Amino acid sequence: MQTVDTIFINAVVLTMDEELKQFSPGAVAVSGDSVAGVGSVEDVLKEFSAAETIDCRGRVLMPGLVNAHTHVPMTLLRGLADDLRLDVWLQGYVWPVEREFVTPEFVRLGTLLGCAELIRSGVTTFNDMYFYEDDIAAATAEAGLRAVCGQSILKFPTPDAASYEDAMDKAREFIKKWKGHPLIVPAVAPHAPYTTTPEILREAAELAVEFDVPLHTHLAETSFEVETMRDENGVPVIPYVRKHGLLEAKVIAAHCVHVDMGEIRTMQHAGTGIAHNPSSNLKLASGFAPVVKMLETGVNVGIGTDGSASNNDLDMFEEVRLAALIAKAVTNDPTSLPASQALLMATRLGAQALHIGHLTGSLRPGYRADLILVDLSPVHNAPSFKRSPENVYAQIVYAAKSTDVTDVMVNGQWLMRERELLTVRENELLAEAAELARRVDAFLSAREGSVLSKLIALGGSSEEESFEVQVKARIAELEPIIDALMQNDIDIVYERHYRQHDVYFFFEDETEGLLRYREDDYIESAKSVPVKTRARLTLIGQKGPEEYENRTWLSRSRYLAPATNSLRFYREYFKPKTEITIEKERLRWLIKYKETDFFVNLDRVLTPALGNFLEIKSRTWSRKDAEQKAHLLDELIELLGAASGATVTKDYIELAENH
Repeated sequence: MQTVDTIFINAVVLTMDEELKQFSPGAVAVSGDSVAGVGSVEDVLKEFSAAETIDCRGRVLMPGLVNAHTHVPMTLLRGLADDLRLDVWLQGYVWPVEREFVTPEFVRLGTLLGCAELIRSGVTTFNDMYFYEDDIAAATAEAGLRAVCGQSILKFPTPDAASYEDAMDKAREFIKKWKGHPLIVPAVAPHAPYTTTPEILREAAELAVEFDVPLHTHLAETSFEVETMRDENGVPVIPYVRKHGLLEAKVIAAHCVHVDMGEIRTMQHAGTGIAHNPSSNLKLASGFAPVVKMLETGVNVGIGTDGSASNNDLDMFEEVRLAALIAKAVTNDPTSLPASQALLMATRLGAQALHIGHLTGSLRPGYRADLILVDLSPVHNAPSFKRSPENVYAQIVYAAKSTDVTDVMVNGQWLMRERELLTVRENELLAEAAELARRVDAFLSAREGSVLSKLIALGGSSEEESFEVQVKARIAELEPIIDALMQNDIDIVYERHYRQHDVYFFFEDETEGLLRYREDDYIESAKSVPVKTRARLTLIGQKGPEEYENRTWLSRSRYLAPATNSLRFYREYFKPKTEITIEKERLRWLIKYKETDFFVNLDRVLTPALGNFLEIKSRTWSRKDAEQKAHLLDELIELLGAASGATVTKDYIELAENH
């Protein structure tokens, strides 16, 4: 007879394996960090003896739930801003607060608070994506939970990385540090196609393949995302990321709300796991993921809560119930997603979607001892019918609550016994979270009238690249520059002619930046009157230049939004302190020089009368790329014959202020 650490007896054992085997009364033997045996009480006791035998008294013993997609530290942003569009919620509230408050201490507090909530609701594994993921992993291991932890990578500066290169370096070191840990599976997490670049997607996939770790990202969450991808790249989201090599990695794709059958098959062939997030998709009005089609195609689909800022909790019992109900409503078929299948998505299928199905998600010998006890005796569960094996799944999915979880074990270690948390100090965490909420409230109250918040509230805003390289020179005549552009070393992609009317709004608080209202009148070469006019708003952050002799590398935040109202409306809406108008004729070329794109502008500034300028510029998300482009500007300015001209390192608005 084999001696083990613990034997659970007199339980309703749900293995959640491929055959959905049940044992009642059943028993489970645990040795070290793994399950040693599963079966009837009689069979298990014949084979094993243990130092501790636990009488489950008829409770359900099952694998712990797998939360397939979340941002655990965002428990600290729960209730921050609700009932808003996704762009307003993210750009107007979440991102500003994250920039101000997210630190290693912040994510540690948020992670431990989230772990307390996850343990209480029967979650033993979660899949995370956030900043300072090393600190999140450390706090998670301290709490004793299992997690796939993905270091976030975006094209924007983030709380833990000044550029995407920094984030990529951080991800590499994070993976090397945590790979092989008994609880933490490190991952790389390029946030989404619309917050990254093709280069970032390729590099992230290559990093994941190099270390054989998962890649966690958001895909096809909103119809706006998909439509924008079609407009800008001519393909939907899934073909786009496939083209850039993302699906070569072990991808965990959150949401996938707006995908068709072809895209579902593409993901199935690539072995992509999908994380369905019903509450978050409902709350943000993102739509309904075609979960039934995904499952029928053979895709591993798990269930996630998303972050507490968009849910607003980490309750997986609620998510499983919603997943089942939504599928029935969307398909108009009450049989489309039965309770057993919904619970599978939260256990074995969820683990498989995270590419750790060989470790957890079901109860069978050799798998990790990640298990929970669920008490189905409270009145909201009564009575219990037992004529069909499906009854217990229906009882758990449609009637049980997260508060029915009494005990939680992960990797053979107890995290909760009889509803008492053993690895986190809940009361201390609650007090710290309350103090943080007070500080965040004060911060948001102080910026309620900010220009950025108002711009985002108008809708359709987006953040531009972080880095700009620019050189500007005064010139006497335009023609010599135009002639120089025609030489063989420069490839002209296209040419445009504009009349630009700019109005710059200045504000009392200079840290708000400048808001530019621009009307671009497009002039066809054969005509002298505008054939098309485009109006837009640009919020330009404070200037922070790094100068390289006659070049300037600007690092400014820029937000764009369509201008669908009159200039008078924007004056009354934003209430600027002063304003300056600049009018100019612009000839613009998009050129390719040494396989690098640049914009060349020949400007005649009419109001105020500043004269003629050659301006060459390029923008990028990459600091390294910005530095390389800065060096190419020297060659270009000389090639165009303006090297002897008076180089200007100021923007037109700065020249106009001093005119």
